[in-house]
Formats: sequence, structure tokens, C-alpha cells
Amino acid sequence: MHAPQIGTVAHRTRSVTRRDIELFTQMTGDRNPVHHDEDLARRSRFGGVVVQGGVTSGLLNALVAEQLPGPGSVFLEVAWRFLAPVRPGDVITARATVVEARDDKPVTHLATSVTNQDGDTVLDGTAVVWRDPAVASAAGGPPHPTH
Repeated sequence: MHAPQIGTVAHRTRSVTRRDIELFTQMTGDRNPVHHDEDLARRSRFGGVVVQGGVTSGLLNALVAEQLPGPGSVFLEVAWRFLAPVRPGDVITARATVVEARDDKPVTHLATSVTNQDGDTVLDGTAVVWRDPAVASAAGGPPHPTH
């Protein structure tokens, strides 16, 4: 298995819905009123309902696991800053760029971000990812970045 090349980029886009909030709440138990109570959320600093940060960062989970580095990848470390709220109806795009790839281990360092439909960065940071060689090999080898 070859290490991803420095500068390789992948991205993934999806629309965020109220159903995402419901599913994340069901899965985690996060019942913060800023995610559910329209009236209270409108009076908050957010000015309305926002999705949980896990929904936003979850798109990076999918990107890493499916595209870059690809199947068998798991996060070893993340450092993410949530810079702006994401709301139901937003279209978000996760992006990962390889900034370092070890030759001695299947470990990749990524610059990561999530932007909304207006191009505003809503999440920014880094991630260190390990890719299981057996899974990567069974899944067809090298990553499938978008460019």
C-alpha cells in the first residue's frame, strides 16, 4: 500500500436537514434546546436552530472513511475549531488535504475544513488518520480522491 501524496485533496458535499438533528439526538441523547426549541434558539446568540457540531464534523468522518485516505481509515487525533453555526437547509462541503504522509506507517496528516453554501468556513483544523492495511487492500488499495 502506498502513502497518499502530499497535496492530494478530496471533498464531499451534503445538505443538512432537521432529520439530521433528530437522528443525532436519538443516537447521542444531545437535547440541547439550541438544536430543538425554535423559539428559544431564536432568542439565543445563534438566532435560530443550529445542527449539532457532530453532524458537521461527521461529514469529515465520511470523507476520510470513503475517500481520503479511504476504507479502513480511523481518526487518531483531531483538532477542530467550530467557527460558525450550521443550520437546517445549509449545504456543507468537507475538504481534506494531505499535508504529511508517513512512509513507515499508514498514517496521514490532513488539513481539514467544512464550508457552507456561501463559502463561509464553519469548521477548520487538522486530523491524523491511520488506515488499516488489510482493509485498504481488500477495498482496492489506494485512496480515491476527487482531485
